[in-house]
Amino acid sequence: MITRKDVNNVDAMTMKVPISYGPNQKFLAKLQQDQKLSEPAMTLPRMSFELLGMIYNGDRKLTRHQMNTKPLAITDDSFSTQFVAAPYDLEFQLNIMVKYSEDGNKIVEQIVPFFKPDWTASVQIIDNLDFTVDIPIVLQSIATEDTYDGDFNERRVLIWTLNFTMKAQYFGPLQTKKIIKFSEVNLFGSMNANTAFEVVKTQPGLTANGTPTTDITQTIPYANINADDPWDFIVTIEDIV
Repeated sequence: MITRKDVNNVDAMTMKVPISYGPNQKFLAKLQQDQKLSEPAMTLPRMSFELLGMIYNGDRKLTRHQMNTKPLAITDDSFSTQFVAAPYDLEFQLNIMVKYSEDGNKIVEQIVPFFKPDWTASVQIIDNLDFTVDIPIVLQSIATEDTYDGDFNERRVLIWTLNFTMKAQYFGPLQTKKIIKFSEVNLFGSMNANTAFEVVKTQPGLTANGTPTTDITQTIPYANINADDPWDFIVTIEDIV
């Protein structure tokens, strides 16, 4: 939104600046549709933005085996899981088209103070996992252009071009998997042994009053322990004679 003043330096007009998606060349073509300027196809000031491309950013890559998880509310035996996001840099361009230089300065002055040189938005991308992701948006450059190089019948357009880089993340599909609460490992003395000499069992441990424990005699049944409870690991080793 910008405000224009009259000759007495009093606010005379306040207007909202519309913004649309598309390349600035198409908007400039619309401006020149009416050569007589009797019914201009579009008024200024106006803004347009465009996605120019996207590049994979390996510097922000996390290990591919890391996952985001959340137990399902409807059951204690399953959870939602999703691999970490793929990092991509999205290149955006914002074009500010004005007739008067003062209008362009007023619009730019309302944008650049928030970028030093980036502005970070915290967004909840995946509703089912209830976690937020910080998405930095970096202001890379600002350039100006005056298209008034024709005869007197052409409309003058001053263009401010702002280039941004959004450090975006793309997530894959959600999967539902079972929660492993109990494991049993048989240890053999050699590759040719037919009988295990030791059995290692692991399960969660939680007392009846909700205190984590590593004592198997103090814990409630592991089937009654939820994934988000403050449990501890109980490891027992049985020797096979």
